Amino acid sequence: MPPLPWSLSPHICILSSPDLSEVLENSSLPRLPELLQSFSPLPQVTTRTTSLTSVTHPSFALRFSDLHDVEEAAKEDEDGRAARTLDWISARLNHRAARWVEDLDRLGEQAQNKAPWWDELRKCVNGDFTPGRHETWNHPAAVIYAVSTRAPNPLQAITALQSRQSELPPWVDPSFQRVNLIIHPSDSPLSDDEVTALFNAVKKQFGLESFLLPLDLPSPAPEPVPIPAPVPKLPPPPPDDDSEPLPPAMTPLTPSFPPTSPRQNPPTSPHSLRMIEKDIQATAKFTREFVVMSLIPWMERCVTEWNEAFSSTRRLPSRLFSSTRRLFGSPAPSSPAPISPMSPSRSSTLPPVTGALAGFNAPPPQQRRLAEFATVLGDYKLAITIWETLRKDSKGGSDILPLVLAPSPTIPLHVMNALEALNPAGRTESETPPSAQLRALIYAIRWSTSINLDDFLSPLYEGERWLVWASRNSDEPPAGIMLAHAAHLTLRKKFPRRASLWYATAASRLEKSGIKPLTMYFLRKARSLSIVHPEKSLSPSFWAAEGIKEGSHGGFDAIIPGVEHPLGRLLYNTGDFVGAIKVFLGLLKNSQFKEDLIDGLPENADVVFPGTDKAFVQDFQVAFGHYKSLSDSKNITSELKLGITLSDPKKTRLRLPRDMSQGDPAIWELREEQWKSFWRKLGKKDGLAKSGKAVVDEMFWVDVTFYNPLDTDVKLTNLTLAVEETSGAISSSSSHIHIETVDVITLGARESRTVPFSIKVTCPASLKVTNVKYNFLNLLPIQESLGAQGPRLHDTPAQRQTPTYGPDSFLKVEIAEASHKLIANFVDDRRMVLMNGENKEMRLWLSNMGTKSVGEVWWVHGPDDLVWTGKREEILSDNVCDNVVTSSNSLLQAKAHRISLDKFGDSSVLAPGDSVEIPVTIHVSEVGEQELQLLLVHRQDDSESFHAVRVSRPFEVVPSLHISSTSTISTTPDAHYTLNLAMENVSLSSSLEIIHISSISPTWKSRPVHTLPLGVIEPSQIVSAGLHASPWSGRKGDDDTRHFVHSRLKTVLEGGIVDETKGPPSIDLVYDTNDKADSTSNLRWSWYQHLLQSEKRSTSLKSLAARYPQLVSHLLPFTFPLYHPLAVDFVVSWALPHESRSGHFLISDLLVGAGHGDLQEIIDSSKTFKVTRSMYAETQKEKMEILSAITNSEWNIERNPIVARVCEPRPVGYSFSTPFKALPVDFRIANHSLTHSANYVLSLKAENTPDGSSPSVLAPPYSGRLTFRGTIPPSKAIVVRPKIWVSKPGTYSLGGWTLQTDVIEESGKQIRRRYLEAGPLDDRITVYDIAQ
Repeated sequence: MPPLPWSLSPHICILSSPDLSEVLENSSLPRLPELLQSFSPLPQVTTRTTSLTSVTHPSFALRFSDLHDVEEAAKEDEDGRAARTLDWISARLNHRAARWVEDLDRLGEQAQNKAPWWDELRKCVNGDFTPGRHETWNHPAAVIYAVSTRAPNPLQAITALQSRQSELPPWVDPSFQRVNLIIHPSDSPLSDDEVTALFNAVKKQFGLESFLLPLDLPSPAPEPVPIPAPVPKLPPPPPDDDSEPLPPAMTPLTPSFPPTSPRQNPPTSPHSLRMIEKDIQATAKFTREFVVMSLIPWMERCVTEWNEAFSSTRRLPSRLFSSTRRLFGSPAPSSPAPISPMSPSRSSTLPPVTGALAGFNAPPPQQRRLAEFATVLGDYKLAITIWETLRKDSKGGSDILPLVLAPSPTIPLHVMNALEALNPAGRTESETPPSAQLRALIYAIRWSTSINLDDFLSPLYEGERWLVWASRNSDEPPAGIMLAHAAHLTLRKKFPRRASLWYATAASRLEKSGIKPLTMYFLRKARSLSIVHPEKSLSPSFWAAEGIKEGSHGGFDAIIPGVEHPLGRLLYNTGDFVGAIKVFLGLLKNSQFKEDLIDGLPENADVVFPGTDKAFVQDFQVAFGHYKSLSDSKNITSELKLGITLSDPKKTRLRLPRDMSQGDPAIWELREEQWKSFWRKLGKKDGLAKSGKAVVDEMFWVDVTFYNPLDTDVKLTNLTLAVEETSGAISSSSSHIHIETVDVITLGARESRTVPFSIKVTCPASLKVTNVKYNFLNLLPIQESLGAQGPRLHDTPAQRQTPTYGPDSFLKVEIAEASHKLIANFVDDRRMVLMNGENKEMRLWLSNMGTKSVGEVWWVHGPDDLVWTGKREEILSDNVCDNVVTSSNSLLQAKAHRISLDKFGDSSVLAPGDSVEIPVTIHVSEVGEQELQLLLVHRQDDSESFHAVRVSRPFEVVPSLHISSTSTISTTPDAHYTLNLAMENVSLSSSLEIIHISSISPTWKSRPVHTLPLGVIEPSQIVSAGLHASPWSGRKGDDDTRHFVHSRLKTVLEGGIVDETKGPPSIDLVYDTNDKADSTSNLRWSWYQHLLQSEKRSTSLKSLAARYPQLVSHLLPFTFPLYHPLAVDFVVSWALPHESRSGHFLISDLLVGAGHGDLQEIIDSSKTFKVTRSMYAETQKEKMEILSAITNSEWNIERNPIVARVCEPRPVGYSFSTPFKALPVDFRIANHSLTHSANYVLSLKAENTPDGSSPSVLAPPYSGRLTFRGTIPPSKAIVVRPKIWVSKPGTYSLGGWTLQTDVIEESGKQIRRRYLEAGPLDDRITVYDIAQ
């Protein structure tokens, strides 16, 4: 067990007579307490426990103090004295901090284990001898009444001291030993016999605890003898204005004794004594005899008697103890404490107190004194028992148990309990009184100095955390010193990150008190520890794979801003402007740490980082501006490095004038690939030339991307580029190169911005863009490289083992003379707002600005762009005859179209300097912001490659009409279906005029039911149009189309390869304008048909891609045709005459007619067909998905083709003069199949149940034939006439009949499908009496 801390040793108070003080003063000696303190501690002192076991103390410490000083200190308010103590310690730390830091810097690595601030703090805490209310360690254990034989009457002097009234507060424990000391100097007027008689008289009158100390005390004083430095003590409080000033307290900063007169020897050093060896031996002998023969026996006797009283109290039964309290009130106090024979009783020394003040002024409990004495004597078994009892009664003890208990996991719990008791529940940390802060400091000092260091730092204790816990409620410098010592101990445990954090926290608290040297020292320590990289046993290839430089990872980046920012401010305040500027610049690089955290977080994570970069930037501006005003800043600008890189070399791009077109770059790449694919299919190899060369005397741009990683705005000024000429044709600084300088840009927090720099070269050259230059915050010149890291090299074994990279790659620009330069722009570039469905004609202007002529021009547009180039009024379609259009029926779209220059100009070649205008018509079919992106490729002749020109035209499309189509079975005998169109004007304010309504179908020919609603439709108005559809007798190509789809889908289901060389067969389309339009109808114009066919292909491909996602998109045109044989499309043309605007809508989502599951055979066979692994069905799941899509497709629709209904039953008048009347009823049965005949069986029931919804409806009494059979050819109908017998007027139900249908195969021998249909119950006929 290590020795107890010095602050827990017995406290001995000394009351000296004036003559003794004079004797010591004349002998150049300090006061008696300081004199005796020089002989403490005593070696090899033996004590006994209550079980009479001897305990040997290698070192037994004593604390001596003047009784007058103790009495005055005890009168001071506890919180006031604690506040003065903390301020006094802070002042001492501030006074010595600079010297400590200087010494440690000088020693370097040799000072790693030195902490002088902790030693100073420990001495200041141990030097506090003032008694406290919460513990009795500082209460006097003995009082020595000391006189000298040079007094006129020594016996009377001792009597006066003994009879002196104590001025200690009533809460100070009066149980202390009284000891008399007579110092007999050699020049005393009393002889030795007289002194012996005096000594015997004192022992007889005041007890045996009396000692005689003979000293020679020669004059002049001998040479000084070094002694241990005395502990510092708190100076007395400053005197009031009305009171007399108090003498200064004895501290290491003041002389250890009053100044001597000029006749005496000069004062000694505060760390020495002027005594001869004989006097030293005599004083040491007295000190040991006092301890061994007087103090320790008295303490042992007290422990024995107090322990008996404590044990007797604990042996009382709990029931008896509770009954005594209940019947007689509180139990009587325990037996009085033993006192020495000459010690006054408590009643004589304490003033009487009553009421609430009695508990406040009462001394601490006797058990506390018993526990402390047992601890001092080494009786730990008894001490632990008493301390545990006090802890359970919430009377303390948790602070001492860690010192006396063996190491165990419960020790940290005792520490936490002791610290929590200082800050009760309900009190905030800001309300912690100074006395509680001081007690926490005292506890921490005791624990750290008394517990073995290995145990203190062990994982079981983690004692460094105790210091952190003790400092949490205080911002005073002592709390910062505790944190610093915790960091010091943590560093010894090899935990640099935790040590860095605690050093930074300690510096933060010391900075508030203005102790700058220690603050800067701790910040530097935290900074050096935070950049230590922890060892990570990972493969070197891991860092290369992650793109991280080995050695640049793993620092404690999160704490660096909190360390370096206050350090930079302190450097600035102390005049180190250069150091402060470097620190502030270095702080900016830590913003990358936050960027890495943000990149690693989920997108929806709500994380906010404190905005500290603004303070860093502002401090840098102030520091650099101040330094610049005092001296020439050019001396340090070369040394300063910006911690962050604002430019991104990987995103640096060259932008030529021909690349200035708007639009998505990915779409332009798609256009180029589209052209290359088209040209390769033509068997040509001369593709699109990739020319990244700039042109002489033409401005081009280098786009540099800047990203601000800070959370504050950054201002950059004088931005420009640095280039090198690599061909040697001209100098890099030649006047032939003109580079733009951007005056200023401001990057917002986390903002990324692309800044273009224009460059113009007046002669051919080769340039390499090397750097970007700017002034950071308009103060610091910065030059950043625009070279991207080269590729990883793997050529040699050494390069594969050690990451080796090629040279950095820079942006290079070739400037050449202009040869192929075609300028393309739309004539009208104003904002264009179109209505949905509008046909807009624009003018495209082409100008040859190169040195070579242009003989061939092609234009490429997107699959969704509906564009026609040419004059639309003069070209008649060559495939329109008698309202019949022959369609290729192919979904393939032309990827490129050639522009015939001779149709728009005087020549087929565009010579240098010539220009031409080309009309371009676009049709829009979707609402919203859109952009037309056309790629023009051109060349002079077949001997050259093509060059590309991009032209785009943004526009907005607003709603106009919303049109929907439906079909129902016709009720008239001259038509199969009735088609309905619903048109709504959804525009905001435009009144649209419907010009004509046309239908296009391979199968159905239509006519209006009534007059079509042609004319003006106002906004929000809805109009409807009805058309009768009948089969077209001149249809051609519909059967071939069905067979084509059948064969291709069979190939798909069987895992075969679709033939891409042959598309679907052509098909004839019949169109009906359904108005009085003549041969000038728009459908006769090629441009109109081109737009309709293009729109049809675009919508069909989108629909097929969504319906068959498992099929490869480029094979859809070779699997499906453009038109379904049952499809009916509508074209609705509209106009705004007063605005000269027109357009049309294509409605193409209607299928009319009955199907017979044409694909069912191949679907059934594919379920049992064993296919190999192919591109269509790599897994069984994909095969089932394809099979399900084909089963539910429009090519496999199945519907009952036979429809039966009563032919418009009307009320029938009849004279019921005859009892019964046979009334015929017409049933029309129609076959709506276009390909198959059908057998029918119509069954009627004579006793039919009437309609249950109306009791007045009568059942029809059928008579005669009730079953009708027959066969109906495709697209034909028949009428059957059963009869009913009517006996009275009324309404008769005609429902309840059943119709059985058998669809016959085309061969006429097999039944393909069979259907059974029940007639509707709401078919009725009304018969009335004519006579009535």
